[in-house]
Amino acid sequence: MPSSPPSHASPPFSATRSPTLSPSSSTSISRSTSLNRNHPGAINRSSSIGSRPRPPGPSPFSLPSAISPTPERYASDPLPGWASRDNSPMVSPNQEGAATGGAGGTWPYSTANSSQSSVVSNITSATQRTIDPTFGMSAGNTIEKPDYSEAKIVVAMVGLPARGKSYLSNKLMRYLLWLEYEVKVFNVGQLRRKKYRKMAESTGEKADQSANFFDANNADASKEREAMAAECLEDLISWLKAGGNVGIHDATNTTRKRRQALVDRIKREPGLTLLFIESICTDPATIEANIAVKVASGDPDYDGQDKIQAEADFRARIRHYEDKYEPLDETLDKEVTFCKMVNVGQHVTCNRIDGYLQSRIAFYLMNLHLTPRSIFFTRHGESQYNVDGQIGGDAPLSKQGEQYMRALPSLIKEKFGDRPLTVSGSIPFHLRLEGTETEAVPHVQVWTSTLRRTIQTASLLPYEKLTWKSLDELDAGVCDGMTYEEIEEYYPEDYAARDDDKFNYRYRGGESYRDVVIRLEPVIIELERQENILVVCHQAVLRCLYAYFHNLSQEELPYLKIPLHTVIKLTPKAYGCLEERFELPIEAVDTNRVRPPTAKVLEAVKRDRNEGVSPSTTRPPSAIPPEWST
Repeated sequence: MPSSPPSHASPPFSATRSPTLSPSSSTSISRSTSLNRNHPGAINRSSSIGSRPRPPGPSPFSLPSAISPTPERYASDPLPGWASRDNSPMVSPNQEGAATGGAGGTWPYSTANSSQSSVVSNITSATQRTIDPTFGMSAGNTIEKPDYSEAKIVVAMVGLPARGKSYLSNKLMRYLLWLEYEVKVFNVGQLRRKKYRKMAESTGEKADQSANFFDANNADASKEREAMAAECLEDLISWLKAGGNVGIHDATNTTRKRRQALVDRIKREPGLTLLFIESICTDPATIEANIAVKVASGDPDYDGQDKIQAEADFRARIRHYEDKYEPLDETLDKEVTFCKMVNVGQHVTCNRIDGYLQSRIAFYLMNLHLTPRSIFFTRHGESQYNVDGQIGGDAPLSKQGEQYMRALPSLIKEKFGDRPLTVSGSIPFHLRLEGTETEAVPHVQVWTSTLRRTIQTASLLPYEKLTWKSLDELDAGVCDGMTYEEIEEYYPEDYAARDDDKFNYRYRGGESYRDVVIRLEPVIIELERQENILVVCHQAVLRCLYAYFHNLSQEELPYLKIPLHTVIKLTPKAYGCLEERFELPIEAVDTNRVRPPTAKVLEAVKRDRNEGVSPSTTRPPSAIPPEWST
């Protein structure tokens, strides 16, 4: 009889679902008072993703009073400057004090100098264990995409030109696509330009699309604009009927008459709901900047025109819309479902929000802001498992990883200057626009996972630090601690299935990339809320975060190259992110696995199984996590 594998009992990740906003009420949130962006507990989410399995006995991440870990394995003092937030709503400590979800917690790894980190590196060697690879654990499996077929929402933008409607449309689309909803933006302006371009090609005459075309007193032009808005809506409805989830009607929709026409049309379609999102900007400098971006981005409406002339015409267009503009009103439009945003996050009013998806959209919008910022990503320094080719685990840094740990503070100061990475949710909007946030919040915040290699890497950064369970590496389940060669030998079907569909494949007792995306949603929300942040975590996790900010597909995500000893700087812009990479000249192994030449190998493995070929039942020594060795 094969010996039983170690116990994998582990408390589940726990968090709270965002409450559904009452459909019969209007909720108004002011950024400076009601929404505390400085506290990670503001994130609400529902999940049941299991945390990393651990062996029986004391938690490797806690110091229970009845147990004294040997000094060779743990240092007794928490890292200097590390956040101690056991009372954070994002943390659910178990009886031994180990954090099981979210952000916060004091961790018993002290690596303030190289001698300490060398002590941590002194781990007892793993020993040979013999088990049946199929005993007590179901096979890994491919996770199907959630069924969102019942979710059908029309999101109609409202607002004057140059108020950020397209910016919000694309941000919302990227977020919902990352969560695997089918989302598409239907832009009325693009439809208009496409139609008139074809007309010009066939007739040789270019249609007038100057400010005069948008004058409400121009009856013919007004009729054409209404017809194109209606046509765009019909295209959107047809797309939703064909399987889409969220269609975004990106238009001005500035009059109550136009909005009522949208309401009446959607009412005739069973199963569709309508949500208006209005964007209001009261800051003249922001409006002028938006106008400049609009003209400089190559808008076809202004092809061949002088920049000054084009900007003047666009301002005239705005004035024509202002003459007839009827903002959403909590009294006059009390029966309408809407979110009204002032200065993208300074003040948000929600009215009659109903259902899970509408609540999710509203919550996401509440956490956006326009403050210029950058997000810095880096993996932990090279770990001993990286050197040995093993995956997962909680290994300490290698000698090269310790070099990166010591060099990282200088790189941060050299590349980013003395301006702090701030968490400034409580700063009034006008101060943020004036660029005084660095004086208001003179501190840095660094996020890490709860695993020792990220905590070690960030240990010499002289800033406030926050640990997130959600940032832990993808859980490899029973394959934790194995090399890919060992997985191929002992679990060939799993190895082939993962090559066949790396995003959806879930390790036996572990996670898939899809699972990681789900548990990272609160991190994404918090990243949108914050300004400049440095995130120190792991390859799979950074692939997911990177894919969100660059709007990359599920097929690309698992193969993104995120090298060791490199800092990635992302600066969000109106239609994407600017990227810079800074590599330190410290040698490190390459842990990136390229996409297999042919992924369809699972059937061949199953065929070998049927012909009597079976793997060895001896689990290799490297497959045993150090904490399990005796």
